Amino acid sequence: MVKLYALVVMHKNVNTATCLKASYDLQSFSFFQRGSVQEFMSFISKTIVERTPTASRQSVKEGEYMCQVYVRVDNLAGVLITDHEYPSRVSHTLITKVLDEFSASIPANLWPTSNETTIDFPHLPGYLTKYQNPREADALTKMQEDLDETKIILHDTIKAVLDRGEKLDDLVAKSDSLSMNSKAFYKTARKTNSCCNFG
Repeated sequence: MVKLYALVVMHKNVNTATCLKASYDLQSFSFFQRGSVQEFMSFISKTIVERTPTASRQSVKEGEYMCQVYVRVDNLAGVLITDHEYPSRVSHTLITKVLDEFSASIPANLWPTSNETTIDFPHLPGYLTKYQNPREADALTKMQEDLDETKIILHDTIKAVLDRGEKLDDLVAKSDSLSMNSKAFYKTARKTNSCCNFG
């Protein structure tokens, strides 16, 4: 069964990214893991957006996850975290649709100074539910067969996205956005090579 885990809208400002809205479907994780998994997915989304050039798309494979990212010319960015079975074309069509809708309802001048608590855009959970089945979603996206001319760059691991010499373990250790529980969870998951095998 294919799976969508997270849909995130961010604003990229030079070398940093701010989450404007996010939705997660973490029912496949144990209740006690969900908080840490969500924090980590948020951290990974921010890291990848910060390292994706403006006006480009990337697909980053990591462990059992695919992180699809698109940073538009206006620096509005979308991230979709899925399993490997979820079709890349459907992922990128969904991201484009969400960003178009977001930019139509939230003025661009608000993006740099906003965050999740100040933005009113309640549509992400609905998209996450509606697009869980890529066959149904694919029917909706057939009209957008020619996604756009932007080439999607595929990376086999997150290491390929990080700056030279940067390590995900170091970024996790230095992060202010991850709680001690999430950092411990990440280390344990890395050792057991399960759940959050993003590194």
